Formats: sequence, structure tokens, C-alpha cells
Amino acid sequence: MKRFSFSLFVIVVTIIVLGISGVASAHFQVIMPQENIIEQNDEKTIDLNLIFTHPFEQKPMNMERPSEFGVMIRGKKIDLLGTLKSYDIAPGIKAWKTKYTIKRPGDHVFYVAPKPYWEKAEGKYIVHYTKTVVNAFGMEDAWSEPVGLRAEVIPLTRPYGLWAGNIFQGKVIVDGKPVANADVEVEYYNTSSQVEAPKAPYVTQVVKTDRNGVFTYAIPWSGWWGFAALTDAPETMKSPSGEDVPIEIGALIWVYAEKSER
Repeated sequence: MKRFSFSLFVIVVTIIVLGISGVASAHFQVIMPQENIIEQNDEKTIDLNLIFTHPFEQKPMNMERPSEFGVMIRGKKIDLLGTLKSYDIAPGIKAWKTKYTIKRPGDHVFYVAPKPYWEKAEGKYIVHYTKTVVNAFGMEDAWSEPVGLRAEVIPLTRPYGLWAGNIFQGKVIVDGKPVANADVEVEYYNTSSQVEAPKAPYVTQVVKTDRNGVFTYAIPWSGWWGFAALTDAPETMKSPSGEDVPIEIGALIWVYAEKSER
């Protein structure tokens, strides 16, 4: 897998609009490791970046320090919140990063619960509970296990070792229950604007969960792909002006697909 270049990302984030000005686009919380498969001879210390952004258009938004950030290994959660360092991904726009050293075999499920983000244009708060899985040293033991986030995508397809063209399936749960008929937004992390959308609907793909909360998507090309299942919380929050406003709860997962060459 090619290593992710954040220096290139910073250069382009402030100017790319893909010619789709004025079109609403999807918010995605990103949790992105430098690698998602670590083998014995690989570098064991990996970079992780947390960004709140429009991934296809590469338009980041300011992200506060998360409420929760950690990794689950063999059913045990390890708090990593204190390891995070902020950086400016674009002028005045904050993101977060850290390093983590893989020490034992097995599935490492990295997760983040961000603070609510006030989206003035939509009149609501956004909270996207997000995770990704890094496999270490060939032991596959926990990629389908829930972390225990309020909203979560439980992968039904192994979320690593994917080829472009593979089918990815996940099950959406909120407050421990599957969510039927939920919109699942799908976006490609469009590094350095490698892909252009011919029209606005190509930016964000949308599929629905079935009655059991399961969604299915065929990954068309290589790279990082985010799946965001969106629901409304039963409670409200006070807006900056003091009004009761809705809260959008997102269950997100990021997976990487490798290019298939024959």
C-alpha cells in the first residue's frame, strides 16, 4: 500500500472545488492510519490523522479535540486521547495527529467520538462516530466486533485486504439496535484531486440499509473509502443562539482497497 501524503493534501485543500460551487456536500469524520496492514518486516510505528472534511472535494473543516479517541485490541480499549497533537491542515483549520506503535498481533480497531460540530447552514449539530481497522502480523480476531460506540458500522466484509472491485457490506447499529432504511453516504478520499466528478451526484454515493440495518457497496477503484450511515438523535441541543436544534448521528467506517493488476 502506498503511504498517504498529508503534505500534498495541505497544499490543495484550500483551492479545490471541482467546479461544483454551491452544491451541498457530505461531512465525513476521517480517521486514517498510514497503513492498515502491518506485517513482521514492516515499520511498526504508524501515523494516524483525524480530520473533519468533505473527502472527495478535499475541503476540511475545523475539528475540536475529540471527546474520545482510542484503540480496541482483543476486547480491551486503550485511551489514546492524550497522545493527540493539533495541527493546521489549512489556514485556521485544525486537525489532529498521533503516532502508534504496533506491539502485538491481531486486529487494532481505532475509533474516535468527536465533539458536536455546529453546522450553521443546516441548522444542526453533527456527531460522527468513526473507526477503522489495522491488522497486525496476520492474526484476524476482532474486525467484526463492536467497539461500543453509540453509532457504529459493524463490518460484514473483512475491512482490510480488499481489492478494488470488491463488495463491502456493513451493519449499522445505533444505541445497540440495527437501523433500517438509513442513508449511507459513500465517498472516496480524493487525494490531490485525482478523480473529477462529472456532475454533483457523483461526489457522494448513497445506498440504503435494509430492514436488518445492512448496506452493500461495490468499491470501484483503489484508495480510501468512507461509509457514513446517518440518523437523527432523539434528543436536541442548544444552538449558539439558544434554540433547540437536531443532532445528526453518524456511524462511519474507513476501508482501503488496493488496485487490482492482472
